[in-house]
Amino acid sequence: MTSSEPSPALVVSSASERDPRICVITLNRPERRNAFDNEMADAFADAVDAFENDSQFRVAILRGNGPIFCSGMDLGAFAKGERPGLDSANGFAHFVRRPRRKPMIAAVQGGAHAGGFEIVLACDLAVAEASAKFSLPEVKRGIIAAGGGAVRLPQRIPAVIAREMLFTGNAIEAERAYELGLLNAVADAGKLEDAAYNLAAQIVGNAPLAVLASKQVADDALTAGEAVAWHTNRRGWDTVLASNDALEGALAFKERRLPDWTGS
Repeated sequence: MTSSEPSPALVVSSASERDPRICVITLNRPERRNAFDNEMADAFADAVDAFENDSQFRVAILRGNGPIFCSGMDLGAFAKGERPGLDSANGFAHFVRRPRRKPMIAAVQGGAHAGGFEIVLACDLAVAEASAKFSLPEVKRGIIAAGGGAVRLPQRIPAVIAREMLFTGNAIEAERAYELGLLNAVADAGKLEDAAYNLAAQIVGNAPLAVLASKQVADDALTAGEAVAWHTNRRGWDTVLASNDALEGALAFKERRLPDWTGS
């Protein structure tokens, strides 16, 4: 790319070629494993707003360009002081706590890690390729899964498994995620788009108002007990954010070395 050529959009949104009632939102920063900095978070917020406000769209498929769905927060940007949405009312990527009226399906290739996995948890439904992996490795970087991982994962799967993922930062594979109820379907290689579309097509085939009302009721039932957890989440994030270990974790990752934890 020459200096005169415009940079590609960090988030691309368009109607599906298969059905114009389905919106396809694509995270488009493959050279950074679709990791979020402030600019990308703002672009994502605009794309979600456009989907919500366009009466043509009834459901969205969220995908990632490149070999991986999303690796979470750009730790290089974090080390420079960026906090992509984490200090906003809507949370990481301006998305994980954002009120939404319409259903959204995450379509995961490669993997969803850290904030990328938290985005999946914030979506209504999810499908993944069989080779995909999921993890919350924040403790390996000196921070916590403050984008909803520590809040939502224990609500979705057995607590001991959620704690293992949160405390070790280790990944699980797509089949295991499906067994635990984190995915609606696991697709063979090259079939992810079909799996996401088939699910979206079933949704748009139903009564629009009934789908919206059903989502609202289901969301309220799930989030009624989250208020206290989000408050605790905020306190935990503030604590680690002020620590030396948070910066050390980001720098060690960027410099490809083992972190030197001080516990301070």
